[in-house]
Amino acid sequence: MTGDQHAILGVASDASPAEIKRAYRRLAMRWHPDRNTDPAASERFRLIRAAYEQLVAVDAPETAKSDAAEPEPGPEESVAKAADIRLNLEISLEAAASGCRRTIDYTRGKPCPTCAGSGEAGMTRTRFCGACHGSGRVRDAQRGLVGCDACAGRGFFSERICPDCGGSGRESTAVSLEIRVPPGMLPGDELRLAGQGEAARDQLAAGDLFLTIVIRSHPLFELRGRDLHFSMPVSALALLAGGEIELPALAGALHCVLDAGAATPRELRLPGKGYPGRGKHPAGDLVVDLRPVFPSALNARQRKLLLQANAALLDEASGSLPEISAWNRQHLGR
Repeated sequence: MTGDQHAILGVASDASPAEIKRAYRRLAMRWHPDRNTDPAASERFRLIRAAYEQLVAVDAPETAKSDAAEPEPGPEESVAKAADIRLNLEISLEAAASGCRRTIDYTRGKPCPTCAGSGEAGMTRTRFCGACHGSGRVRDAQRGLVGCDACAGRGFFSERICPDCGGSGRESTAVSLEIRVPPGMLPGDELRLAGQGEAARDQLAAGDLFLTIVIRSHPLFELRGRDLHFSMPVSALALLAGGEIELPALAGALHCVLDAGAATPRELRLPGKGYPGRGKHPAGDLVVDLRPVFPSALNARQRKLLLQANAALLDEASGSLPEISAWNRQHLGR
């Protein structure tokens, strides 16, 4: 069960009580129904809280001591706020790795300047009551005439609907905001910009803007955690003889020396040369799948050199070509 609860909170199975608490606080702030208008927020928050409470019960002494110092986020401590705004921020792999600045454009509400957010402005207008059709009376269950409850028997309504906002008291406004994306953020990570959500009104503080990082697919690299994977063709002769090859990387080309070996596919792993680290998370590895490629056509010079190399190999066939040497001894007597 605890493995499932760790997964719900997005922490490792060996996470410390402090890490579990931080993950819970972060998720609770995001999914609390008072802060998130998503219809699934209530159920998601219930699962998050249940997972946290179950893990607290597993490690009661240390976690309980920690809880006494920091109260859990909940309705009683939530600041009444206007709605948050959630957007996706799509950036390239290179920009996410190195960090970048971006300008985002979005819309949010603000109080209508014409009615100062009240929804009422201009001249009073009258409209007939739809329940009694302007008569002020309706028939009851016994088919007798009684006063209309909808309009208090008046038969009409007097109202002052703001012509600019239609009575909503709000209007949309375009916002252009320059933000900084820290280096090393992963897909699904969030940036929180306090007070940049829906504008403050009445007794509500301004909401927050949450930006979820989306990293565009890359033509070469595939991001797996913080490891960068790609596949690369390499000369079969280089795999046989070993030697230096050049590898692409996010921060620029890298040079690597291959060990001599068989001309078969192999994996090359360069620790710490993949996607950059962030916080306590170290940089990932650069993982390269090397695919051997044999020459498809030879010019005269290349053919001569290869024949010379082949002759040199045959001179020492017992060491360099043992299978051929054994076959020659068995069938050719040499």
